[in-house]
Amino acid sequence: MADPGRPADPDGRLADGDPAGGRLVGGGLAGLGVSQGRAAGPMIRMASPPALPSPRQVANSAAETAAVVKALESVTADLRQRGSLAGGGDAAEILDALAMIADDPMLREDAEAAVRDGLDAPHALDAAFTHHRETLAALGGYLAERAADLDDLKHRAVAACLGLPMPGIPAPGHPYILVAEDLSPADTAGLGTDVVALVTEKGGPTSHTAILARGRGLPAVVACAGITALADGTVISVDGKTGQVGVGLTDEAVAQVRRSDREERERLANSSGPGRTADGHPVKLLLNIGSAADLRPGAEGVGLFRTEFLFLDRKREPSFEEQVAAYAEVFARAGTVVVRTLDAGTDKPLPFLDLPPEPNPALGIRGLRVDRVLPAVLDTQLDAIAEAARATGADAWVMAPMVTTPAEAAGFARRARDRGLTRVGAMVEVPAAALLADRLLAEVDFLSIGTNDLSQYTFAADRQHPGLADLLDPWQPALLKLIAACADAGRAAGKPVGVCGEAAGDPRLAPVLVGLGVTSLSMAAVCVPSVREELSQHTLEECRELAALAR
Repeated sequence: MADPGRPADPDGRLADGDPAGGRLVGGGLAGLGVSQGRAAGPMIRMASPPALPSPRQVANSAAETAAVVKALESVTADLRQRGSLAGGGDAAEILDALAMIADDPMLREDAEAAVRDGLDAPHALDAAFTHHRETLAALGGYLAERAADLDDLKHRAVAACLGLPMPGIPAPGHPYILVAEDLSPADTAGLGTDVVALVTEKGGPTSHTAILARGRGLPAVVACAGITALADGTVISVDGKTGQVGVGLTDEAVAQVRRSDREERERLANSSGPGRTADGHPVKLLLNIGSAADLRPGAEGVGLFRTEFLFLDRKREPSFEEQVAAYAEVFARAGTVVVRTLDAGTDKPLPFLDLPPEPNPALGIRGLRVDRVLPAVLDTQLDAIAEAARATGADAWVMAPMVTTPAEAAGFARRARDRGLTRVGAMVEVPAAALLADRLLAEVDFLSIGTNDLSQYTFAADRQHPGLADLLDPWQPALLKLIAACADAGRAAGKPVGVCGEAAGDPRLAPVLVGLGVTSLSMAAVCVPSVREELSQHTLEECRELAALAR
């Protein structure tokens, strides 16, 4: 029977203690494992940001203003260069979005105003970034996450202004495990090949660190309290599956960890074929992508095409023709593709939307709700998806984010079908949708459960709050019960219900989700082999037994 005091774990692999992380495990520490794999070696802590010098008298305001502008341009150019070298995918898109923030005219104007008020360039930059950070942090939700990104951008701008190297990843010239209080998207996206694993003191299962580490195939543990107290050079091991961090390993133990990881990766490299349980029950294994650059062989299609990345760095809405080209590039290469329409709003601000600020953006105009104020955006996107599908002959499915009521599902389905899109679905990201899953399925052809947001709204826990990471653990029984309710409704209606949140890529959780009745799992490409192999070790009845234990 599952322990009611912490997330369920039918395999019994979680350590006893504080579910928020940092608990001692056999002489080590533990947090939340967010990217599978094992590694061992010396740890090196992230360098501290540059210190501000003492304020100085401003003798030439024009020179200080020019220094502000030059620093912001330097940061923007550096991020854009990193983005171009990232080769597409999540890393490139995140870096481009950060470059857009650094290039924000309002930020520059605030810094210039601070110079006019008598501050020197470094302190003017610090004041402007701090003001913007406080504004975003007060709004909560996704904007609070952007506030943390502003800290990193501020440190980079101040360093550029002072003529210091940009803060970044250590380069000791040998393999090491990177340890940090937290990692910015720019840092995580720019990791070198000498970084073999990541451990952070803060963060959660849906943080940028977790998402990008999975994309790189790096073992990663977040929410590991006490990790930064260890001295540089301490030999540690990292298990990205269980979240355990061993401390003070012998040479023999290091060799064993590395050997075990190498053997596991070699075994998974030979994995192929469709998803199946040990007794042949089919489970589609699909990819989460942001563009054609994220496509990889080995999956059975795309379960989540996040189209908002096409819109992120734009001050004007992408044209119909641009959208058709982007969608067709994916459709032509991926077979079946489930397209999520624009998931944006005041919690994920896009300049061209020009939506007014809200007191609580996570509970405001976002996802499908943008259609309430800007219906033309969805009309153009549906037209483009339909045209790209016709041009390529692809099996294109389309689904709306943040669907809350059956009426919203019906309205979206009607507009999509009017354009010839025959497979129309709804994302389940709020408890109201899960509780009325049967009524949603009376209007649409499938459901896709976004466990990241569904966790946030079920537990009233900000996805980025470092102290609440345990509430966002996908093993939480309340979340599993909502997933089961959706799967039960799908089974009764004879319609598919998939999971496309980060939980889908957890090989330990995959049998539980299948046992609950989920018909497909969509994940980062690096997760597909291990999920495939784990499912192949359990019969459907065993999956159901694990699901009963977890609930």
